[in-house]
Amino acid sequence: MATVIPLKHPETGIVKNGLYGFSWTTLFFGGIPAIIRGDITPGVLVIIGSFFTCGLVGLIWAFIYNKRYTLGLIEKGYQLCGTEEQNRQARIVLGIAEQ
Repeated sequence: MATVIPLKHPETGIVKNGLYGFSWTTLFFGGIPAIIRGDITPGVLVIIGSFFTCGLVGLIWAFIYNKRYTLGLIEKGYQLCGTEEQNRQARIVLGIAEQ
C-alpha cells in the first residue's frame, strides 16, 4: 500500500501528493497512472514493455514507480511539507538527507 506525503514547491506554492510504497494503480493499469501524472515517456514504455513481457514489466514497475515519481518531484524543487513524523519516515524510505 502506498503512503502519501504532501510536497510543496517553495516558489510557486503548488502542493502535490508524493507517494512511496507499492502502487496498486500501476499494477492494475500499467503505465496509465504515470501518463496521467505527466510522466509520458515512462508510462508509454511500461505499456509497451508489459505487452512484450506478459505484464512482468508492469509488476516490477508497481514496486518502484511511486518512489521514482516522488523523487522526481523533489528534484524539481518540491519539498516535504507533512508533519515532522511523516517527513522523517518519507526521508528514510526515499533515502534523502535531512533538509
